[in-house]
Amino acid sequence: MAPHLLKLAIHATPGAKRTEAAGAHGDALRVRLGAPPVDGKANAALISWAAGAFGVPKKQVELLHGAAGRQKVLGVRFDSAAELTAAQALVAHWRALGAADGAPPVAQSL
Repeated sequence: MAPHLLKLAIHATPGAKRTEAAGAHGDALRVRLGAPPVDGKANAALISWAAGAFGVPKKQVELLHGAAGRQKVLGVRFDSAAELTAAQALVAHWRALGAADGAPPVAQSL
């Protein structure tokens, strides 16, 4: 069975108090990272957050692009189309909540 892939554009903000989704940043999902951008710590925090948020093992989350910058692309593999559809709905929910004026960020802390 071929895995189903979610490619997710991320705007990363390292050095935050906690790791959480924080709405939309253009076409990307803004994610605050509770790790500094040093020695790959922020990238590791992003992968850990994504694995926990989507309920998949870390080995199913891959940084496809942007290891050294704020603009990143994550690849998250799912075993079924239903899991992929649920993940896409979750991302849309995060973006919608963050887009509303005055809406609190959607916390997905690990």
